[in-house]
Amino acid sequence: MDRKSLLKNPIEHIDIRSFDARPIIEAYGRMAFQARNLYNASDIFNRMLKDDSCSIIVTLAGSLFSAGLKGVVVDMIKYNMVDLIVSTGAIIVDQDFFEAIGFLHYLGGSQIDDHHLRQLHIDRIYDTYINEDELRECDVTVARIADGLGKRSYSSREFIKEMGSYLEKHYPKVNSVILEASRHDVPIFVPAFSDSSAGFGLVLHQKQNPDRYVAIDSVQDFKELTEIKIASQDTGLFIVGGGVPKNFAQDVVIATEVLGTERPMHKYAIQITVADERDGGLSGSTLKEACSWGKVDTTFEQMVWSEATLVLPLIISDAYHRGSWKGRSRKRYQKLFPC
Repeated sequence: MDRKSLLKNPIEHIDIRSFDARPIIEAYGRMAFQARNLYNASDIFNRMLKDDSCSIIVTLAGSLFSAGLKGVVVDMIKYNMVDLIVSTGAIIVDQDFFEAIGFLHYLGGSQIDDHHLRQLHIDRIYDTYINEDELRECDVTVARIADGLGKRSYSSREFIKEMGSYLEKHYPKVNSVILEASRHDVPIFVPAFSDSSAGFGLVLHQKQNPDRYVAIDSVQDFKELTEIKIASQDTGLFIVGGGVPKNFAQDVVIATEVLGTERPMHKYAIQITVADERDGGLSGSTLKEACSWGKVDTTFEQMVWSEATLVLPLIISDAYHRGSWKGRSRKRYQKLFPC
């Protein structure tokens, strides 16, 4: 098979407004196992939306947008269901920004000769394909943005805000999490920013500017995220996957003590994951375990052991049609920071 035949059918992003998940969520509440866990998680998320004193932190890990979930998060921002985002770099840069500047992810298959894909410059994420040459163009675009900035250290939030400005100028009509977040002052943090296409772009930028260059300060990320926690009354976590974003968002509770303004544990928390808690890894560690660290209260917490493409659209469709988001005030935490 040649490149053209493999990169033929684009991934389509699901539209949570096009269906009403309320009946199936309510039916799940009368079932058992992960169905009832999903119902409980949906109930907690709707509690978050009704609680206007609660700031909602969404954390994202895994290949979510390449799989068709980008529109779900765009709608969460558009319809005021999230106040800040903590993500892996791949989701925000290699997937969202990559598509925003005109490229696509494609339906593929997992049973294929990967050596053949390598020869064709096609990258594979399970059953999804990406044009490697287009991904390199994404790297170069990140370098170009960095070239136009003052040469200093930036938090990932600051740099992603500049990416949003770039999209607003050059691609104002695209469906993009970065762009929608920029328009609604929803900060996006990527603590491991260089672990993505942005990393390659910044390496290129620093090679071409060896004396004065842009750098990303993950400590500043942590400080700014903690300052948002201090500015909020209560907080709720919506964790998709696990990893660094999950840990960063949980740790800010402890960090408020370091900054001298102690804040309570996260009042609400839900997590969607397929990771197992038995190996001691963070991605599968339960929210109850986080309580032992003083990070998450256990009154309103729920783990859902499921793959995100199956359940995230159901939770957000349910919340969209229930409409509790309509009564929320926008927190606009981007405005906390001068840059």
